[in-house]
Amino acid sequence: MQRPYGHNDIEAFSNDEETHYFDRKSARKDTAEIAKHVMAFANAAGGKLVVGIEDDGTVSGFWRQGAHPVEDFEQVPLTMLSPTPSVACTRIPVVNAKGEPDIVLVMDVEYLDDQVVKRRTDGKVALREGDKSVWLDHEQIRALEYDKGAVRFENAVCEDSTIDDVDREALGAYKRAIGADVSDEQLLRSRHFLKGEHLTNAGVLLFASEPSFILPQARVRVLKIDGTKLGTGEKMNIVKDETFDGPLVKALPAAKGFIASQLRDFQFQQPGGRFATVPEYPEFPWAEGLANAMAHRDYSIAGEYTRVYIYDDRMEIQSPGKLPNIVTLENMRHTRYSRNPAIARVFTAFDWVRELNEGVEKIYGTMSEAGLPEPVFSMPNKLSVKLTLYNDLVNRIPRLQGVVQPEAQADHEPPSGGLTANEEEALRMAREDGRVTTGSLAASTGMTRKGASAVLKRLASRGLLTWHGNSRSDPRQYYQIP
Repeated sequence: MQRPYGHNDIEAFSNDEETHYFDRKSARKDTAEIAKHVMAFANAAGGKLVVGIEDDGTVSGFWRQGAHPVEDFEQVPLTMLSPTPSVACTRIPVVNAKGEPDIVLVMDVEYLDDQVVKRRTDGKVALREGDKSVWLDHEQIRALEYDKGAVRFENAVCEDSTIDDVDREALGAYKRAIGADVSDEQLLRSRHFLKGEHLTNAGVLLFASEPSFILPQARVRVLKIDGTKLGTGEKMNIVKDETFDGPLVKALPAAKGFIASQLRDFQFQQPGGRFATVPEYPEFPWAEGLANAMAHRDYSIAGEYTRVYIYDDRMEIQSPGKLPNIVTLENMRHTRYSRNPAIARVFTAFDWVRELNEGVEKIYGTMSEAGLPEPVFSMPNKLSVKLTLYNDLVNRIPRLQGVVQPEAQADHEPPSGGLTANEEEALRMAREDGRVTTGSLAASTGMTRKGASAVLKRLASRGLLTWHGNSRSDPRQYYQIP
């Protein structure tokens, strides 16, 4: 769990892992290196940089050969970066690894929400990605500038709110999570959730007792569907429909509890007579997917909720808004950028979302370990991000029962030259999800990956789909409607 912001604990600085919000560097690093990390924090979500501790945690301090003067580092924001980010510098007395009195410099970097911080000499831009500070190329800088063209929605003051709207129980839970021993008002102001007499939009979303009264889009809706498609009118097949519209720090655990109650457990007799209970889905993929959807959705889109659909064969978690900034469907397993860094930081304190991008990667790994199809991320109509998890019960139940399941039959093209059912499904997925892959088609139809690949290649040869990828062995290849 992340250490409280502003809490200066030398033992923690030495032993904690470096994260999206924390890094440590030797005082022997030059000022250009330190400027890169300060800039990266200011452009991403803010954070804490500690100078005077080696990467391995050794407290080396400033009174050693080769260390630069502490004043040089304190001047970095002003002399090397533009616009000048807000950085609070604190010299902390320590005993260094040689047993001598020394100091380390703690640099608390605030996130700059409306401008891109650049290096004065050449305009280069760094951004925090996971536990690294990385240089951006020209296109990435333009995307970051576009993202910061206006003040983030979460940081804007909500004129319809006051501190009286705060759910003290929700705020108390957060204070316990970060170990803060301060007044409610002091905490809200120090984290920029309270400005003047009003809460920010992030403050409303996270801590207001009735956030949806002020921001109607602040809801999570979970629907349990009877079947594999959502019916309408007389064919309406929604069997459960629950909405969670309290403060996010309460709504998330409440929604997780409800989803868990709607999922099935299966008991199987294994070879040897022992019984085993297997959940419909492992918990981590859908819980992490829900937390990511709530943390990173575009809350400026009025009237749109975070939605979860539980079908007989799959679960879909839909988050309003496009992928933010430099994140794409192709790189999202390894690239992090938060649309709502203040909200994401609170979720991190509760350990609801993961650091270092391991969250998305672990979703893939956990599904694979459970013998389930690969998760599918898509952007339907380019207006939202959807995570689809398949339970693969048609194949999974016989496999878990120890019954040999025959290979799915090949999908032969009909003599008339029309479309087979699997071809129609592939085209439907491409239209609705924006793309279709061998894995997603196989999971949806029950075909083997080899059979699904043949279907997609056949559709591409007929001009009904176009293939995208670097090579035929590219694991990220996909097909789209031309």
